[in-house]
Amino acid sequence: MDLENKINYPLVVTNLEVAYTDSPPLLTDVTFKVAKGEIFGLLGPSGCGKSTLLRHLVGLERARVGTVELFGQDLWAKDGALLDQHRRKFGVMYQGGALFGDLTLLENVSLPLKEFTQLSPGAIRAAAQLKLALVGLSGFEYYLPASLSGGMQKRAAIARALALEPGLLFLDEPSAGLDPVTSAGLDQLIVTLARNLALSFVIVTHELHSIMVTLDRAILLDKEKKGIAAIGTPTFLAHDSPSPAAAQFFRREESLLAPGRP
Repeated sequence: MDLENKINYPLVVTNLEVAYTDSPPLLTDVTFKVAKGEIFGLLGPSGCGKSTLLRHLVGLERARVGTVELFGQDLWAKDGALLDQHRRKFGVMYQGGALFGDLTLLENVSLPLKEFTQLSPGAIRAAAQLKLALVGLSGFEYYLPASLSGGMQKRAAIARALALEPGLLFLDEPSAGLDPVTSAGLDQLIVTLARNLALSFVIVTHELHSIMVTLDRAILLDKEKKGIAAIGTPTFLAHDSPSPAAAQFFRREESLLAPGRP
């Protein structure tokens, strides 16, 4: 990777083939890059391969073809401990939050710091409190996840993903299951973090409102094409893209290629 890409693009994906083990590919020739401070979306209908692509991007699945370069290094160029060390440069928030139910929010956020740093207990506590404050959860440090709303749990999961101060966050359906008001608050939090911290986001989502107010750019995946149907800003994808898949996704129309349709 050249120096310009390494500095300005924390994620560069080139000719990636996405598939389950020993299965035909779900997606082929997936190529895009995410700029520093950019909020980037992975869009598409159910079954198009969004979540499987995300698993490839965070190193849970190894691609048969193509590369995933994170902060200038091929994700799979190293193995074992070196691969694990490279993964700490980014954070992940899974759809359900994946918080440990028997740990307080402070303990949840502190866990990566205890596991992967040499910070003192006092420094870990202070860092975890700061991350909770960044997501609007000051005063809730000693609450268990089950005692909080779904939106607060999502915020706590983002705080934990921020624990090791990554330059890139992957979020899987962050607004899923939230009411419109709570979802709008989470959208604003994501934008604030990206702008204030120059933090990059890759977000899997199908929520139209969140797409339009949070994303800078996105790729739209198409199951029939087995790849990227369109790429661009949300406004371009919703109103100007020539792709029938984009029209179907954003306008929630019946398939433009439905049998028998004139």
